[in-house]
Amino acid sequence: MRYFIEFSYHGKNYFGYQIQPNEISVQEELEKALSTILRREIKTTGAGRTDTGVHAKKMFAHFDTEQILDKNLVHKLNSFLPPDISVKRIFKVKDDFHARFDATFRTYEYYISLDKNPFTQDTSWQIWKRNLEIDKMNEACKILFDFEDFTSFAKLHTDNKTNNCKIYKAFWEQNGTELKFTISADRFLRNMVRAIVGTMVEIGSGKIMPEGLRTIIESKNRNSAGTSAPAQGLFLVEVGYEF
Repeated sequence: MRYFIEFSYHGKNYFGYQIQPNEISVQEELEKALSTILRREIKTTGAGRTDTGVHAKKMFAHFDTEQILDKNLVHKLNSFLPPDISVKRIFKVKDDFHARFDATFRTYEYYISLDKNPFTQDTSWQIWKRNLEIDKMNEACKILFDFEDFTSFAKLHTDNKTNNCKIYKAFWEQNGTELKFTISADRFLRNMVRAIVGTMVEIGSGKIMPEGLRTIIESKNRNSAGTSAPAQGLFLVEVGYEF
C-alpha cells in the first residue's frame, strides 16, 4: 500500500531534503524515524528536493508498506523526529500515485527583511543597507509570464531534459519592513527561485531596469542574471495534487 506523508521543516541544520553521502538531510531523518517505528526499512520519495538551508512549510513524500498503519503514527513520528521537522498527516493513496511526478504545481515564498532583525536571521535575507522599490520588482514580475524557457535562472551543469517551466503567479508584497515574493509554477529548475529573487533585488535597487529582465531571460545565459539570493529566505509552501 502507498501512503503520502505531509510534513514541514526548518532547513537551517540540513543539507537539503534529499539524502546525500556524509551529510545530514531531512529525508534521512524522516526515513530513520519511519524505519524505527515500523521495524523495517522504509524508503521515501519526495515531491522534490530543496537546497541546503531552504525551508518547507508544506512538503510531501510517499512510501510503500504492507503494514496497516497505527492511527497514532503521526504522534509517534513527531516524538522520534528532531524539533525542526514536523509531520502533519499520513494518508493512503492509490498504489501508483507519485509524490513527485503527480504534482501539478509548486509554490514558493521568499522573505526579505528591510531592517536588521535578529529574530529573522535564519528565515530571511537581511537587506537593510539599501532601498528596494517594490513597484519596479512587481513590474518585472509581469515579464516572467511571457516566457517558458528559464535557462538564465537554471543551475549550471545539471541533467535537466528541459528548462521550460510554466509560471502561474509571481508577485511581491510588503508588510512593514518585510518583503514577501510568491511564485508558483508547474515545475522549477534547481536554484531558479533564488536566481530570480537575486535578479529582482538588482531591479529593485536600480542596477537593472525592469525591462532588462526580458533581455536576461532571452539570453538563456545564467551569467546574465543576478547572484542567487541566500537560501535561508526561501520556503516551499504548497505542492498541488489532484487526489
